[in-house]
Formats: sequence, C-alpha cells, structure tokens
Amino acid sequence: MISLRAAALTDIGRVRQRNEDRYLLDLETNVFGVADGVGGLPGGADAAQRAVDEVSAALREAGPTPDYTAIVHQVNLSVHALGVKLSPSMGIGSTLTFGHVQGATLHIVHVGDSRCYAFRKGAIQLLTEDHSVENEAKVRRSRGETVYYHEANRNALTRCIGQPTPPIVDLIERPLEVGDRYLFCSDGVTRLVREAELCDLIDHDATPEDVLHEIVELAVRRGGPDNATGVLVYVDAAT
Repeated sequence: MISLRAAALTDIGRVRQRNEDRYLLDLETNVFGVADGVGGLPGGADAAQRAVDEVSAALREAGPTPDYTAIVHQVNLSVHALGVKLSPSMGIGSTLTFGHVQGATLHIVHVGDSRCYAFRKGAIQLLTEDHSVENEAKVRRSRGETVYYHEANRNALTRCIGQPTPPIVDLIERPLEVGDRYLFCSDGVTRLVREAELCDLIDHDATPEDVLHEIVELAVRRGGPDNATGVLVYVDAAT
C-alpha cells in the first residue's frame, strides 16, 4: 500500500502583470496538475481556472474507470465556450497536464507544454512531450517530411485547451513505487531550471513544500520572465 504527500506553489515572477497559471492538488480524489493560460491571447487566467475547475468536478463525479479523453474534450468545450464570450475574435486557451492516482497507478493526461517529471532511484525522467511547433516538426521530419518553421515560433503550441476542435490527448500510465516523486510544472519553471538541477533538488531529503519552494524560487531568481508553478507529489509507504 502507498500513501501520498503533495505540495503546490505558484509565483507571478518578475515580469508578468498577472498570474495566469493554476494548479490542481486534491488529496481526496488524488488529482494533481497544472494549467497555464496561453500567452498572447486574452483571458489566459480565465482559461486555466476553468480548466482546473472542470477537471476537478469531473473526477469527483467519475466512476472507477474515468474516460480521461472524454473529460478533456468536455473541458475543452467549456473553455472554448467561455472564450467565445470573453474574446470572440481570438478565443482563449490553456495548457493542461494532470495526474490521477488510482490504486498503485498514476494516470497522466496531457495537452500543451506544461510537463510531468518522474523521479525514481536517483534519476529523473520527462514523461510528457511538449506539443510545440518545434517538436511537431521533429516528428514529421522523422517520417521523411520536409518541414520549415520560423525560429521565433518554435515554442508556439500546436495543441491547447480551448481550441475549436477537440485536441488530441496524450495518456500515460505509470505504475507507482514507494519512493517515487512526481513534478507537474509550467514552462515558467522548465525554461529556467535545467533537468539535472530539478533532479538534484527533488533528491533532497526534505518535505515537498520545501523542495518545491527551492525549485520555484530558483526560476524567479533567474529573472522570472513568466509565471512559475509546480505541484510535487511524494509516494510513501502506507503506515
């Protein structure tokens, strides 16, 4: 048997006028994650808030085998409808990356470029793939296609919550082990803190609150050009 400890932290950073990141941390339903309002569009905070609220409500009502793709598609519809009201000409959007623990399995659900990292036995692994122009170009080139993109657009999203059509949803299942640690975070963290540094920080013998504070504070100290948000989950042996 396992038990979970978790902490969440968000910081507006040093540049942005508003924090458009939101997080999920619910130890009753065992759901953890982040949503990051899409930059360049109005209503990013509204989109992210609607996304996390809808996910939380859906998982509270779901049965023992949630249909995660259907949940995300419903969230997408809700955010899109809100965007029609708030920003008819441009819409609104958000990333959405969350994990739902059922028994000894972590179900990861992912759209956008927020991330989930797994830490196990001294090593860190990125479990999600950024849905960006650059990454999509790499995949298409691996299939022999000729793809060009402007360097300035390489981090632009190819999938988000709030788009007119249902997004493709990445689903990942991860068997849990005692001692595992999982970090869900926005790109305000990952663009400023290297993977090796995340590994060293998560490896500390400290509470999830203390470790997460170090991670987010490091991103802010390095300029904090974006909102920085993380949720850190520890998998412990049940007592």
